[in-house]
Amino acid sequence: MESKEKHANHTRLALADPPDCCSKPRNQLTGEVILVHRGNCSFTVKANVAEEAGASAILIINNQTELFKMVCESDADVNIKIPAVMLPQDAGSNLENYINNNTRVSVAFYSPKRPAVDIAEVFLWLMAVGTILLASYWSAWTAKEVAIEQDKLLKDASEEFLQVGSAGSSGFVDINTMSAVLFVVFASCFLVMLYKLMSFWFVEVLVVLFCIGGVEVCAFPHIFVCLVQCGLFPPSFYW
Repeated sequence: MESKEKHANHTRLALADPPDCCSKPRNQLTGEVILVHRGNCSFTVKANVAEEAGASAILIINNQTELFKMVCESDADVNIKIPAVMLPQDAGSNLENYINNNTRVSVAFYSPKRPAVDIAEVFLWLMAVGTILLASYWSAWTAKEVAIEQDKLLKDASEEFLQVGSAGSSGFVDINTMSAVLFVVFASCFLVMLYKLMSFWFVEVLVVLFCIGGVEVCAFPHIFVCLVQCGLFPPSFYW
């Protein structure tokens, strides 16, 4: 089988008769790709019948919109020399409708070679590392900016005011056992909900929520400094 699409040969697609291809087709095949329906017999039987009838490949239409991994029984004859591919129900129905409307349909089989290094994986790794580096740099830069603004606002403050401001700047958060258990429970529930309700609208909601959270984290130090300068909060409110 060719490894590139441009080198693959286009072969005419024909419907199986009977549609399940569990018995010898009534129509004569001369190297066509046969389109069959799933069910009534095993995948190996369908492939063997199609090969004996002269088909160059077999396309099996699944009875669901999802794809199904084709497997063979342990005692089955797996001496199959033609490609066997499963199609989702909607894709197979579209091909079947084209053929029933007297439209010539051709398919090309090719098997791309898996590269030693996947460019997509490298890109995802670089994007993940770059995100962490940028987030770290942004966090350090905003902390430095906030510290500079804090020094400017507190340089003329009283000693008591400075002690109040320094008392809340330890940077540590105390977490008790109950908080840790609740975090694990809520995180587990969220993962289960993410798995059960995975759909287009749910993904859109998550993207919007993450965007709001990211904007809030990035913009909060600057907004707070502006509010302090306007006198809406005391300098030690955040620190």
